Amino acid sequence: MSSERLSPHLVRVTLGGDGFALFEDRPETDKYVKLKFTTPAPESLPVTRTYTVRRVDHEARTLDIDFVVHGDEGLAGPWAASAQPGASLSLLGPGGGYLPEVEADWHLFAGDLSAVPAISSALESLPEDASGIALIEIDRADAALDLTAPAGLEVRWIIDPDHEATRLADAVRELEWRDGRVSVFAHGERESMKALRRVLFDERALERSQVSLSGYWARGRTEDRFQAEKRDPIGQIFPA
Repeated sequence: MSSERLSPHLVRVTLGGDGFALFEDRPETDKYVKLKFTTPAPESLPVTRTYTVRRVDHEARTLDIDFVVHGDEGLAGPWAASAQPGASLSLLGPGGGYLPEVEADWHLFAGDLSAVPAISSALESLPEDASGIALIEIDRADAALDLTAPAGLEVRWIIDPDHEATRLADAVRELEWRDGRVSVFAHGERESMKALRRVLFDERALERSQVSLSGYWARGRTEDRFQAEKRDPIGQIFPA
């Protein structure tokens, strides 16, 4: 195991070892795993957190997972920030559900720092002649990363220190919409994704088949509460 700080709030942990032989890779660019963490409390049960697999290196037999870190907040972030060689971690998966649409005329990616691993993987999977735009919301300029993308696909970083729920949706609304069929990947903070849903489906009248839209997390919620709320109206991106 090794770790690398990519930006002020993003740490990459590289996992390897004998357990790699049990990892059954998938083709999706948003593949994710369930990580098991223990807490300091006596007799506590393992806590599960969901993370995107940034890269699988079959030759090196390693997995890269990028963690959003905000100081001592949460469980997984502080663990990643202090991870040392020799540490162990249990995981389940992977799962996955998205691949860029090959037949699309252009691509639209939208998300925040939590979606950067999946967006990065998708960008790297696109053919050289692919076109489109990726809009990524961050809270400070030095959080931007140098992502690899086709020459015809712009990566635009949107700096929003106030975390406005409509900022990403407004950026999509203000785009000069291109002709042809668009393939959309939009994942990130839950309320931000709800605002994006209104732009993509109510205003642009896109079909569900051309959009991957999901909330990865919710501001002010632990992951346990966020997952539990998925069964309630507040936690649903698409109204029942």
